[in-house]
Amino acid sequence: MTQYNKFKQASVFAASALALAVASASHAVDFEVGDTKASVYGYAKLDIIYDVDADLGNAISHNNATTGKKIVLDGEPSQDGHFNMHAYQSRIGFQTTTPVSGSDLVTRIEGDFYGSGGGSFRLRHAYGSWGGILAGQTWTNFYGFVAGTPTIDFTGPPGVANQARQPQLRYTAGNFSASIEDPDTLGGSEKAQNDVVQTDSDTAKSELPDVTARYTDTSGPFKYSASAVLRQLEFDAEADPNATVDDDSAFGWGIALEAAMDVSEAITLRAGVTHGDGLGGYMNVSPQTSPAYVADNGDLETLESTGGTLGASIKAGPGAINASYNVATVDLDDEEIDGDDTFETAYLNYIWSPAERISYGIETSWASRETKGGDDGDAVRIQGMVMYSF
Repeated sequence: MTQYNKFKQASVFAASALALAVASASHAVDFEVGDTKASVYGYAKLDIIYDVDADLGNAISHNNATTGKKIVLDGEPSQDGHFNMHAYQSRIGFQTTTPVSGSDLVTRIEGDFYGSGGGSFRLRHAYGSWGGILAGQTWTNFYGFVAGTPTIDFTGPPGVANQARQPQLRYTAGNFSASIEDPDTLGGSEKAQNDVVQTDSDTAKSELPDVTARYTDTSGPFKYSASAVLRQLEFDAEADPNATVDDDSAFGWGIALEAAMDVSEAITLRAGVTHGDGLGGYMNVSPQTSPAYVADNGDLETLESTGGTLGASIKAGPGAINASYNVATVDLDDEEIDGDDTFETAYLNYIWSPAERISYGIETSWASRETKGGDDGDAVRIQGMVMYSF
């Protein structure tokens, strides 16, 4: 990284320390129908964005990972300075709770407007749970919701387990949960996470579901989570008449460790690490969303990835100051493919609630990407939000 970029990064974060920018949870409108308790909830949110450098789109991590690497590499031409506003994160949900045979039957349906990168309504959650069995679409069981430091940027920190939602069948007993999950939907990419880099056509296939297990617990001020995922990756050359390689398959795996500590009533520290081989989109904002590729010799080669996060929240006035550093890497050194191998972000924000159901926030973020060949680039964003919950 050039001395100018280092100076720019330091200067922006020094200035943003003076900014005031912790989102309150959605409230709900509750009512009862017979013995069923129902809630309608959601919020309207406006994001106000200024990109100091290249236009990063609606969300930094989301656009860098899926729409053409918006962070411009050093030495490449770029148009600096872009203003943007949108309300795509606004969402609405409906939840019911009904006592059935000694256990609560819970259903939930929720959507927002981040479909197709922003502007189209999409399904976020659609599931039911009863007696410890959950069926439908919701957060992947691989993520423990412990290490993530709040951000205004929609996609959140890279390097942790992905906060994506996908179809699954899950069983929970106390602090332990296990699931089988759809192998083709995580992260919402067009060709999904079984998108191996391969021959002339999409010959990836899924024969088995992804399997996850997670344990989450709390001990005094300390909370932790440990999770694992096992996947089968496969391509079938018979689907491509021009293929010159045979079929092959491999297993992918990943682990995620998360921890948070309430140091005092005002200070919370968080950390997390994710690692795996063939992990693909199960790591949030991976530089390579594909878990594997077909090598010249026809073998399906899995990609090793590692990521991590460090963050802190400090209560201040009616809200909290949040800061985090995050990194996601994919080891391409001995691989036959090129592309990005490192993605980093740092966030500093203040999010506060002047009144119930109302949240304001302001955030400064820095993001960078580096290619296998050592080329890199970075960008700075200033973002504000106004959110009204119901």
